[in-house]
Amino acid sequence: MPDLTFFLPHWFYWMSLIVIPLLCMFVIRRQKGKVKEGELSYGIAYMFWFFGGIAGLHRLYLKNKGVLIYLPLLVAVLFANAQVKEAVNVHSGAMNEMSIVEFKLERAQTKFDLEKPAEGETARDQEALESARQNLEEARQTLGSVKQELAATTAQLNKWNWVARILAMIIGLLLIIDAFLLPGLIRRRADYESSVEKKEQQYQFPEEKTGDYSPAAQVHRPWLDWIDKLNGFVGEFICYWSIIAVFVYYYEVVARYFFNSPTNWAHEGMFLMFGMQYMLAAGYTLREGGHVHVDIIYNYFSDRMKALVDILTSVFFFIFTLAILWSGWTFFMDSVQIWEVSFTEWAIAYWPIKLTIPLGALLLTLQGFTRLFKDIIFLTETKV
Repeated sequence: MPDLTFFLPHWFYWMSLIVIPLLCMFVIRRQKGKVKEGELSYGIAYMFWFFGGIAGLHRLYLKNKGVLIYLPLLVAVLFANAQVKEAVNVHSGAMNEMSIVEFKLERAQTKFDLEKPAEGETARDQEALESARQNLEEARQTLGSVKQELAATTAQLNKWNWVARILAMIIGLLLIIDAFLLPGLIRRRADYESSVEKKEQQYQFPEEKTGDYSPAAQVHRPWLDWIDKLNGFVGEFICYWSIIAVFVYYYEVVARYFFNSPTNWAHEGMFLMFGMQYMLAAGYTLREGGHVHVDIIYNYFSDRMKALVDILTSVFFFIFTLAILWSGWTFFMDSVQIWEVSFTEWAIAYWPIKLTIPLGALLLTLQGFTRLFKDIIFLTETKV
């Protein structure tokens, strides 16, 4: 299999973190209420064909038995590539051995030339000359055996490379055929499902209630709701970063196990992305009451007592968030001043990543103030 040399550009990485969430939000909001449950989608089918066709995911999506053709081929490709990787290691070892033997042969030849007498002269040290001749002969014999071993490992490597390529070409041919067959497969599957009466009643999950972690959460004011909407937008925006991780790790798996070309940017890029997601989602998580808190005694309080406890304990909350905001801004400015980059070959800039620390702390602090004001309003406006 050929090597993949794709190296994710920095600009594409940052652009993806902005464009893909906006695109997902646009598509989902546009399709809201239009997609019927259980309805097959041409777009989803072709998405599975493009990104997961090597495993037959498009056939699996349509519940088609053709997936049983792809799975054995997939296992065969993985096995062949494992053999290729092992053959590459053996071949590399043989190449190293070849270099060592050639170096020894060169030294033995040089020593023999120094000991060999000129024409018409006798050897100054016959024993040294004979020893040099023996070393030279042994080096030549060793070189011959190493060449045979190298030829054998090269043949083994070429054999498994061809096996992997043939299997990949078979999968590629099947994917090309399925690209034309998919519309008909979708229609036939849809017709079949519409003709079968579904007797099983689907379980209706109870609607989750969010934002009611405290009685004051139901207080609404325009200037407070604006902060709630801001954190709601940020939370929805960054949740779609998880989709990017699916595609990046999918590429990493294919590159590593199908083309023996592991990357050094996939894991690092997603590791940093999830770190930014963790920071920016803090405000949204507080809005939804998703942070870990001890409520063994809190749950037994009355609504007014809960609001009072929230107000009193908010002091510790703001000490924490303001400390993160201050230190995060310091980290960000230090990173900008030295133009900090990662230590890997990818060398991604760190200052945008560290910028999310004060931004996340700011969103969390704003949401904390929103919660505090709601508690105060609830406590002052609620009758005893």
